[in-house]
Amino acid sequence: MAQKSTQSARGATAQQLNKVGRTRMRIGFVLMLAFLLVIAGRLVMVQGLDVGNLAQAAENQRTVVQSLPAVRGKIVDVNGKVLAESIIRYNITVSQINLADYTKYKHRNVDPKTGDSTTVEYTKDEGLQQLANVLSMDFADVKKKSTGEANFNYITQDVSPQIEKKVAELGIPGIYSEAVTKRVYPMGAVGGPIVGFVDTSGKPLAGIEQTMNDKLTGTDGSRTFQAGKNGIIIPTAPVRTVPAVDGETVKLTIDQDIQYYAQQAAQQQKEQYSAQWASITVIEAKTGKVVAIADSDSYDPNNVAASDPKNIGSRTVSSVVEPGSTSKIMTAAALVQEGLATPMSEYLVPPTLTIDGQNFSDSFVHGTEKRTLAGIIADSMNTGTVMAGSKLSLQQRYDYMRKFGVGEKTGIALPGESPGILADWSKWDGRQQYTVLFGQGVAQTPLQTTMIFQTIANDGVRLKPQIIDSFTDANGKVDTVPQAAGVEVVSPKTAQESRDMLEGVVTMTDYKVVDIPGYRTGGKTGTSEAPADNGVGFDGYTSSFIGMAPMDDPKYVVGITVQRPQGSIYGVTQGYTFNQVMGQVLRTYDVPPSTTPPVMLPKFYK
Repeated sequence: MAQKSTQSARGATAQQLNKVGRTRMRIGFVLMLAFLLVIAGRLVMVQGLDVGNLAQAAENQRTVVQSLPAVRGKIVDVNGKVLAESIIRYNITVSQINLADYTKYKHRNVDPKTGDSTTVEYTKDEGLQQLANVLSMDFADVKKKSTGEANFNYITQDVSPQIEKKVAELGIPGIYSEAVTKRVYPMGAVGGPIVGFVDTSGKPLAGIEQTMNDKLTGTDGSRTFQAGKNGIIIPTAPVRTVPAVDGETVKLTIDQDIQYYAQQAAQQQKEQYSAQWASITVIEAKTGKVVAIADSDSYDPNNVAASDPKNIGSRTVSSVVEPGSTSKIMTAAALVQEGLATPMSEYLVPPTLTIDGQNFSDSFVHGTEKRTLAGIIADSMNTGTVMAGSKLSLQQRYDYMRKFGVGEKTGIALPGESPGILADWSKWDGRQQYTVLFGQGVAQTPLQTTMIFQTIANDGVRLKPQIIDSFTDANGKVDTVPQAAGVEVVSPKTAQESRDMLEGVVTMTDYKVVDIPGYRTGGKTGTSEAPADNGVGFDGYTSSFIGMAPMDDPKYVVGITVQRPQGSIYGVTQGYTFNQVMGQVLRTYDVPPSTTPPVMLPKFYK
């Protein structure tokens, strides 16, 4: 009985123990389930609901946004010759913390029996030595730049695509490259002041680069990806790319060949006369398109630092000089337009002229002469011009100069243009009211003076000088710049009679310098005093010649200005240079020779 009681007690105890064990298991299971639910809930909170933006913060840490730079648009001449463009160059960079030893497979050394390729292991220094060799750099310099804890540092900058390819083939971990664009100017100094340049950061500082920057500048794109702490792209993560939109191509009206020829001629004029500077402008008469704007000492945009800062801009549009006798054609045109004279009007011109207490004389000695207005213009007589021009009121004198564009900017798309100097007629003193009739007491840019003759050549309609031909966007769409509306200054009849007088300058003078075989030509010389640089008094002279051809139907105007030529000013002439430049222009554009005889107006009357 006692044994049975003992066995029963043991059974009861075992049952109790089993029951406790099961209870503990249930409690443990419940606790484990609760723990798992907490973890699951936390995962839902973090990954699903992202309470506290933790997942977003983690993604932001991994997200890399890489800029895809747009390529700056080209600048080309009227025939498509590239004057400025951007090329791809590379900077070689290093992640110092990721630089490591590496293994390179030598596929050229494949074992013919086994087909296995040979591998070569390089130490970090051996890899840097190879890099130094490719970059033609000193090993110590490369190692110094590669040593440290930085994730980014430059090894070198501005290497060619060929060199960048060799660097990539080395396969050195931690060595990377970044593509950059570099502005280059294939034609060098040809048209330098027109094209302009950008600095090392891409900021435009002069010329078309500056005025057309909005058109030339594209829109950068981007590449967004995720990378680990070691900088390596996570292959399973999405990559979002927004392509860059390149800048537009700006096509100029400039002809690179004529531009080069005119620049050579301007430089020759400067050196021949030891002048301060020289300028030559070529304009298409019927459209106002600029074929060339040539300045002596033109700079090379590829190496701006080598040039004198005074030569950076174009003096043709920024420097103002007294035009001298070239302005006499404005006075003559105003007289004809107002019905106060004709080319055959008669004037008894004395050796010197005194009017309102002001004395005027001419550059040559003469007696009292019976001159026509055409004869006065032909021999550039100040006395006769004042006699004839005095019939114009002060208001008329001023108004016609303004109509011809004096005292205001032409609006050409180049920076630094000067409006010139033209005081209101109410501020003219006793002498200036007469000197403005022959180009003194007023200041103009060489471009303004050339455009006065463009007006005469274009039947009296003054046009805005146009230097931009068209824009072409990244998709190839061409947007041609329309010709701006002109301003009628004088009638076609007045313009024709003015041209007859300009032709008389060539045909009626004894010193026939201007001569282009086969073509009728006309133009006007100009000589004036040059204001001193300090603004006090005068220092030297300005010599010029502005002409057009062919006179039976003028197609082109060429303006030449030489500032402060040395020596006797009576030995200075731009006639020969006009023949060379205009002759080259006429031949280049296959302008037919003249088919009518020149106009021969008499200088004197009986």
